[in-house]
Amino acid sequence: MSYLDDRLDLAEKKIKEPKFRENRGLGNEVGYYIFDYPAEEEMYVRERINYIQKRNEDSGDEYRIIIFDLYDIMIKILEDKKYLDKCYSIEQKKGFQKVSTAVANLMKVNSTDGMIVNYIKEHTPEKAIIFITGIGKCYPIIRSHTVLNNLHLVIDKVPVVLFYPGKYDGQELVLFNEIKDDNYYRAFKLV
Repeated sequence: MSYLDDRLDLAEKKIKEPKFRENRGLGNEVGYYIFDYPAEEEMYVRERINYIQKRNEDSGDEYRIIIFDLYDIMIKILEDKKYLDKCYSIEQKKGFQKVSTAVANLMKVNSTDGMIVNYIKEHTPEKAIIFITGIGKCYPIIRSHTVLNNLHLVIDKVPVVLFYPGKYDGQELVLFNEIKDDNYYRAFKLV
C-alpha cells in the first residue's frame, strides 16, 4: 500500500471519530482541516473521496459527507446566471486575466457573502462533514485561503476538509508544489 493510501485510510478513520464531528479543537477552535496530496494523484484522490462518501451513505451513520467541488459550483453559477458564453467571449477578446477578474468580481469571491460561500452554506445539512475539492481546477479565479477565510466566518457547526493538490505545512499553502498561495493558519493538517 502506498503512502497516499495510508494517509487516505487514516483520514477516513479520523472523520468517523465522534470527537472529530464535534468540530472543536483543543483551543475550542472551529474544525477546519487540509488534506494535502501530490497534484499528480488528483484523479486517484477524487476516486477515493467519492468512495469515502459512498461508504458513508451506505453506513447508516448519523452524519453525511457533502462534497463541494469549487469548479463545478463556479460553472453552475455561471450557467445559472447565463454568464458562461459571455466569459468565452471576454476571454477571446481580452484574455484570461480579464475573464478571471470578471468572474471573481461577479461571484464576490473575496466576500463572506459571495456566491460560492452562500452555495455551500445553503446546501450543508446540520449533521455533515464538508469536503471541498476542485481548488486546483479553478485557480487563479478562486484561491484556497480566500475560500477558507470566508467559510470560516459563516460555517462553524460542521467540520470542513479542503483537499489540496499541493503542500500544506500548517501555515503555508503551495498549490501544485509550485505556486505559493497566501499563508493560512486556521486549518489543521487532517493527517
